[in-house]
Amino acid sequence: MPHPVFLVATLLTFALPLVYAATADQWRGRSIYQVLIDRYALPEGADPNQCPPGTRTWCGGTWNSLRQNLDYIQDAGFTAVWISPVSQNYEGPATPYGDPYHGYWIADATKLNSRFGTSDDLKDLSDELHRRGMYLMIDVVVNDVMATSITPDLSTYMFKEQSQYHPYCAIDWSNTTSEEQCWLGDTVVPLPDINTEDPSVVAGFGDWIQSLVQEYNIDGLRIDAAKHVNIGFWPVFCGKAGVFCIGEVFGSDIDSAALYQGPNALDSILNYPMYTALLNAFTIPGQQNTSAVADMIAQEATKFKDPTLLGNFIENQDIPRWTNLSTDPQTLYNAMVFNFMTDGIPIVYYGQEQGFSGNSDPYNREAMWPSKYANTTTYQLVTKLNKFRNYLVNTTQWATTPVQVLTTSPYGIATLKGDCVSIMTNIGSPPQNISIPVYTPYSASTSLTNILTCQQWPVGSNGTIDAQYSLGGVPLVLYPTVLLQGSGLCGTTATTTGLTKYESSAPPIHRPVISLLAVVSTLSLGFLTFFCNV
Repeated sequence: MPHPVFLVATLLTFALPLVYAATADQWRGRSIYQVLIDRYALPEGADPNQCPPGTRTWCGGTWNSLRQNLDYIQDAGFTAVWISPVSQNYEGPATPYGDPYHGYWIADATKLNSRFGTSDDLKDLSDELHRRGMYLMIDVVVNDVMATSITPDLSTYMFKEQSQYHPYCAIDWSNTTSEEQCWLGDTVVPLPDINTEDPSVVAGFGDWIQSLVQEYNIDGLRIDAAKHVNIGFWPVFCGKAGVFCIGEVFGSDIDSAALYQGPNALDSILNYPMYTALLNAFTIPGQQNTSAVADMIAQEATKFKDPTLLGNFIENQDIPRWTNLSTDPQTLYNAMVFNFMTDGIPIVYYGQEQGFSGNSDPYNREAMWPSKYANTTTYQLVTKLNKFRNYLVNTTQWATTPVQVLTTSPYGIATLKGDCVSIMTNIGSPPQNISIPVYTPYSASTSLTNILTCQQWPVGSNGTIDAQYSLGGVPLVLYPTVLLQGSGLCGTTATTTGLTKYESSAPPIHRPVISLLAVVSTLSLGFLTFFCNV
């Protein structure tokens, strides 16, 4: 008869699979590529002409087709991928707003979206990302479900009782309670609001998300419509998930947004207040108000619990593409440099690096494959920024060092984060006879390198750098030349120090979902009792 402890160990081997987890601190150093599964890549043999801009039906992307096209993302230096929701969506005739190709019209959250693949397909995607040393972030929707009337059949949803939903009402956008309890959508496609104050809902969602995270080795969650859920729900939900949570808090008001980061809310939110400031500072045509960015940096330092965890973006599925709002490509480059080289986690929406220019939904959800995944100027910029940022994250305390504003002028802004000086301008592509003087902490004659061009920049007297724009409004990212050794940038030899974290297998961090000692003790006691009585 085998020893009971041996039997316990054997059972645990099969019952407790290896899982990955990533803390907020680890996510701070990542850069994220956002993907709408249906629009990123087609399965082999599919018709590449079936998805013209503005299409509101499925175009055919799957979890498998993303997995088979990860090289493009990893080669650009991204270390995490955020995918659209994986839960079952509405299955029925097309609505006046089309089909749920985007994944946000939830039916039963506990079931997978068969349009995107099978359970094994999603596991294969997760495994492949981890094999590459990349993290998987999944979008989740807990605020609502989708219906075609304001009196839906609740039997088709995860929660089937009327008490588990708020009664129908139109949102009063001046009232927080109304924003949390009334329904998004409209009377054509209403989104019944789930009663997340109900204990059965809290428990049900907690059990579901814990199971989903464990089964698919999910590293982080992006939470849709986070501000439309009572804020007290989030610590319980994310505690059950056991992974990093970043929420969508749509709106430019920093005081409202800041409420959603912290131990009584979420780890992080998407940084809409800074996005608004970047629009004000850099778009052409636009306000050209660079002081809006400097002011937002100062406000975020005092109002957010940790600005270095905020999600930096200039595009996503809910807003127009940057190039739809700004006609000059240099404004895109400068805004992207800001998002990569200041506080926060940079997020790039698929196609941003290809210059996609769609307006709002559905035109900002273009198919990716017509671009042929080209090695564009923007893709090359992203690759350099990711490589440099990954180097800084892995070899210095750069990610946790707060950004400082060195200079603000009508033509741009200069920042210092760690040892890196970044100078962003809003003048656009045409050459201009202007300059931005920047006072740095470096001594005269210190050699800096612009990592975007590998040009040397000697520091002048009193630590000054003079950014000249005779070649147009290009961004500058300057770093002490001597500190570039080992980075693999600008002719230096890359070392493996600090790089394997992102370029080899993801570290197998065990999620403490259950106490192994408690399991062993409990099962051993049970087996011993059994054996003593036979």
